[in-house]
Amino acid sequence: MMQKILDHLNQNFQFLKGKKLLLATSGGLDSMVMAHLFHKLNYEIAIAHCNFQLRGIESFDDQKFVQEYADANTIPIFVTQFDTTAFAQDYKLSTQVAARELRYNWFYELLETEKYDYILTAHHADDNLETFLINLSRGTGLEGLTGIPEQNENIIRPLLLFSRQEIENYAKENKIEWREDSSNASDKYLRNKIRHYLVPMLKELNPNFITSFQKTQTYLQEAQDMVEDASIMVYQQVAKKDGDDIHFDLKQLKKLPNFKSYLYQWLNEFGFAAWDDIYDLVESQSGKQVFSSEFRLLKDRDSLILSPINFVDKEEEYFIDENQQDVKIPLNISFCKVADISLVSNTTIFVDADKLQFPLVLRHWNEGAIFQPFGMEGKSKKVSKLFKDEKLSLIDKENKWLLYSNNEIVWVIGIRQDERFRIENTTKNILKIQLE
Repeated sequence: MMQKILDHLNQNFQFLKGKKLLLATSGGLDSMVMAHLFHKLNYEIAIAHCNFQLRGIESFDDQKFVQEYADANTIPIFVTQFDTTAFAQDYKLSTQVAARELRYNWFYELLETEKYDYILTAHHADDNLETFLINLSRGTGLEGLTGIPEQNENIIRPLLLFSRQEIENYAKENKIEWREDSSNASDKYLRNKIRHYLVPMLKELNPNFITSFQKTQTYLQEAQDMVEDASIMVYQQVAKKDGDDIHFDLKQLKKLPNFKSYLYQWLNEFGFAAWDDIYDLVESQSGKQVFSSEFRLLKDRDSLILSPINFVDKEEEYFIDENQQDVKIPLNISFCKVADISLVSNTTIFVDADKLQFPLVLRHWNEGAIFQPFGMEGKSKKVSKLFKDEKLSLIDKENKWLLYSNNEIVWVIGIRQDERFRIENTTKNILKIQLE
């Protein structure tokens, strides 16, 4: 096993040489073998041990065991204790998810504060198989069947090519001691049920099942790589970036023989789960939306618009005094008295200053807002109808600001001035208002 891990590291992880490595070490078989191997290979390592306080005195005995191993081998060690149960209750998480969040948050903190380069975990081939079966049982795409990655940014899993049996044999041959986690014997968790019943049956059917499974995962990963390559090429034809938003052209999307697969590839990383609802958006009416925790997908005419969720406070207001020359928040707007009118545009208007009542107010658009569009000779129009004429998406509408004088709209900013404040032959004081 020593030669096999050495060849593996030289072939795939040469960049670890000379780096400071933080080894996640629970005291169990896998992590103790990993610590032994990297210590013998003279890597610069430190041990990080988490006491989750889930098994009473047993958890503290694990902590003591790992501490004594580190001291005996002169390996730097970091230890922390978590009230995992309380954390899980506070954030409404399962114990396993809570422990994972606590563990990795602490690991990343150590990387930063102690200047380590990589975190190493002792996941092995049997862990990979169990994860595959868990994902398969819950329903997953191709990505969920490719298993645990050997590297995920600065997390490295160097033992994935070894089976649990190989690791145990090596530990016994080299008289490596480890601690047994009593919770591993429980069938309370799905992973343990798969480990105790399903995996042994598969190995009974095929003694070389782990090796066959590793080959299958290699093929699945190659297929996933091809899917990602195709996804990137098609994405460039269908998607267009617009600030923080991404617009997907539905006409181009629907030409694809299997557009649902592409949507899954493009949107999966944004935390969406309601995939049937997303696929239905393609044929839905404009205005329909699907949400993840941080993003939304909006159907807008011939587009799907992906955008971060920015909750708009409709009651938000900003006041502008008579002598104020510029506004920086929420928009960058300047005000100045001028003698003559120059070029009018969507971003520059000229109004009769004597018709204004200060303070002016900046407000978000609301559904019932009505104004008299410049050039329509006193005819009123709903701002929502203006937005429809301008073909604004719901997202654009939500982000539009209106300038008011005494509850009358002076300007739908960036689109249209109100007729009531126009310059006339009798105007004495001209105010130029410009959106920078």
